Amino acid sequence: MKNIFTFFTFLLVSGFHAQTLKTFSVPEGYKKIAEVKGDLDKDGQDEMVLAFDTDIITDRHYSGKTDYQRVFYILKNTDSGLKIWKKNSTLLFSSAMGFYPEDNILEFSIKNGRLIVRQQFSTNSRHTQNYRHTFMFQNGDFYLTGSYDTFEDTCDFNFLNVINFSTGKVVAEREYSSCDELTKVPENFYKEFTYKPRTLIKMDDFRIGEHKVEIPGTTEYIVF
Repeated sequence: MKNIFTFFTFLLVSGFHAQTLKTFSVPEGYKKIAEVKGDLDKDGQDEMVLAFDTDIITDRHYSGKTDYQRVFYILKNTDSGLKIWKKNSTLLFSSAMGFYPEDNILEFSIKNGRLIVRQQFSTNSRHTQNYRHTFMFQNGDFYLTGSYDTFEDTCDFNFLNVINFSTGKVVAEREYSSCDELTKVPENFYKEFTYKPRTLIKMDDFRIGEHKVEIPGTTEYIVF
């Protein structure tokens, strides 16, 4: 009986919450660039994630291209249409980020109730930066639970950083090589350690590159 009461209480609260959400419509001048569906709060109903290039131009101009701010929405599918559950305009890089904007990657996926956001761009003609951030809905909000990034050079190195904020496991790996046979290649580096933050970072408080974790036994940091 207690379980049945709890279930109906959940339905009532969920229904009331849905009624208070704003109806979604695509803002004028926005261009859709990504879409994915999946259940993010384990209520048996799929949410929809939509990402857009906005009509807001930044003051940065990469490779001479006009640079637009980006935003994504997490939407609830209700009987009265799509409702805005979450809006975020701080996680995504702008449209012309990097050296070859036309080759940039932005991908959303939902796996095991977690939202995964992948972004990739070239920092110059040889270097590629790849990010993958994982968010989970818990305690009434979305929190960062995983950070994965690689920084690669076409010849000289491949850096990997992985942080699982739920388990505390961290991996830092540095692999070196060279296209020049006469170049002395540094030794590879691999380190596993534990990092457990006191509190998880909320999605709306997260800015890529504004957080760091010290790698034990070194003077280096993992920046995420």
